[in-house]
Amino acid sequence: MKLQNALLSLLAGAVMLSAQNVPPDFSGVYYPINPFGQFRGGPAAGGPPPAPRQGPPPRPTASAPLSDGSRGRAPDAPSLTPEYMEKWQLISKTRIAGSSEYDLTAKCLPPGMPAMMSMAYGMEVMQNKDKITFFSELNDALRRVYLDGRKPSQKVLDDPTYAGYSTGHWEGDTLVVETVALRDNTFIEGFTPHSDQMTVHERIRLKEPGLLEDRITVSDPKALTKPWETVKTYRKATRESGTDELREFACPEGLGEAK
Repeated sequence: MKLQNALLSLLAGAVMLSAQNVPPDFSGVYYPINPFGQFRGGPAAGGPPPAPRQGPPPRPTASAPLSDGSRGRAPDAPSLTPEYMEKWQLISKTRIAGSSEYDLTAKCLPPGMPAMMSMAYGMEVMQNKDKITFFSELNDALRRVYLDGRKPSQKVLDDPTYAGYSTGHWEGDTLVVETVALRDNTFIEGFTPHSDQMTVHERIRLKEPGLLEDRITVSDPKALTKPWETVKTYRKATRESGTDELREFACPEGLGEAK
């Protein structure tokens, strides 16, 4: 009897240990609570998810709040080196003049990282044990985070992309992600430029059921005087809300028809 009880105890312990090692499931559709803000100031304020968008997507140039730099840079914006501050000022002048030369959205180009994680409309997270995929409704952008231990090859590093190359691992209930090989024609946030040396570090976790948090740290020894941090939070949509299905954006097809 004692042996049987001991075996049962060991089995129960193994089951508990196995459950503790199972990572959380992030799968679902999420909408941002703080799509364009809460920089360097700690967690974003909570609140209800945004109302579902009605009708077709807006014109690309109207898909985000207007910010042309005419009021200068916010105090919590990424701290740029002199070389990249000059680039920001040049871009600002073109935007103030009404040019879309540096407007990725107007050109139907992916937002890049980490701007993609602002998720102005919403995102779907698809997860299995080896990979997590983030899909943004805006411009149908996506990124993959590999969890199977692979590392970026030299071929990958020599061919940067908008989403970059992301690898991750679990630290308890937190997904730790490193992103490299990013194109340098995108922006950190707003239209803050960066170099091809930029990397993005993330710590993603469920703060509570249905509330996903992404703590982002951007490093760029060439463009930034110090690493820049931001916190993004997202609330999970439910079927009952009618917002758990993302719609096709199809920006390239509709750009010429925009009125």
